[in-house]
Amino acid sequence: MVKYSLVGYDGSAASRRALDFAVELAHAGGGRVRVVSVLQVSEGGVDACTLMMADSGTRRVQELHDELASLVPDAATLFDVELIHGSPGDVLLGQIDQHGIDHIVIGHTERGALARWLMGSVSGNVLARAHVPVTIVR
Repeated sequence: MVKYSLVGYDGSAASRRALDFAVELAHAGGGRVRVVSVLQVSEGGVDACTLMMADSGTRRVQELHDELASLVPDAATLFDVELIHGSPGDVLLGQIDQHGIDHIVIGHTERGALARWLMGSVSGNVLARAHVPVTIVR
């Protein structure tokens, strides 16, 4: 039975579907859900990135808590929430051993072949590298 699911959450429709699936799974089996939102910094110098992270990080964590509470009535008792800076696939995979994750739920966003080639696919990356079961929700 799944006891601790991880959901990569960015507020998109795909991540909301993944969150809904993880919540249903947690309710059915008495588990918990770790919700991780990843801020990916791709441009700018170190000083600019540091200022941006400090400013947006605290605000984004509160917004994330508020958003989850509006979506799921028992969010406070069901979720662990964290905002992490980095590459989404690497961050999600790093959570497995660090927090004892036994299942990953991730949303799938349909992109064209060119976009997948240029940017990669977080769900594909996680699926290929995870050593725990992964559910990709469409």
